[in-house]
Amino acid sequence: TGGHTTEILRLLSCLSESYSPRHYILADSDEMSEAKIRSFEQKRAETFSNSQFTLDRIPRSREVRQSWSSSVVTTLYSMLYSLPLTYKLKPDLILCNGPGTCVPVCISALLLGLLGIKRAIIVYVESICRVETLSLSGKILYYFSDYFIVQWPGLKEKYPKSVYLGRIV
Repeated sequence: TGGHTTEILRLLSCLSESYSPRHYILADSDEMSEAKIRSFEQKRAETFSNSQFTLDRIPRSREVRQSWSSSVVTTLYSMLYSLPLTYKLKPDLILCNGPGTCVPVCISALLLGLLGIKRAIIVYVESICRVETLSLSGKILYYFSDYFIVQWPGLKEKYPKSVYLGRIV
């Protein structure tokens, strides 16, 4: 909520008109991000007349400071909503940056690829605030993403599969 949304919208502001439609998937309790996305898309529509987007909600997979053991259960619950949604959307690309909501969505996309239904490219951008260690989402998706981008050289040293591009948000 908030910080992750601001970062992802900064990334999206650099994308061309060809990245349309955009499908945003939010935690069901995240009201602040919805307002930011709607404002961003309204401004984008002023530049790109054919701009299209959707907003979908899934149960939050992990609350801040939630125990790891209970987050397994809530993440599985979130996957029950993510899998049919991902099947319906069949994305070409998933761009995510760290909120727990991205984990069930990415796992759902991986399952669709394994089943031969639709393969999505997963690009994970670790938050700028992660200087020395990865977030929990990053620790999970490091192994599953097609591109794993970090914004600090120290993280590139610790995680050799990652791509260091400098500060991008």
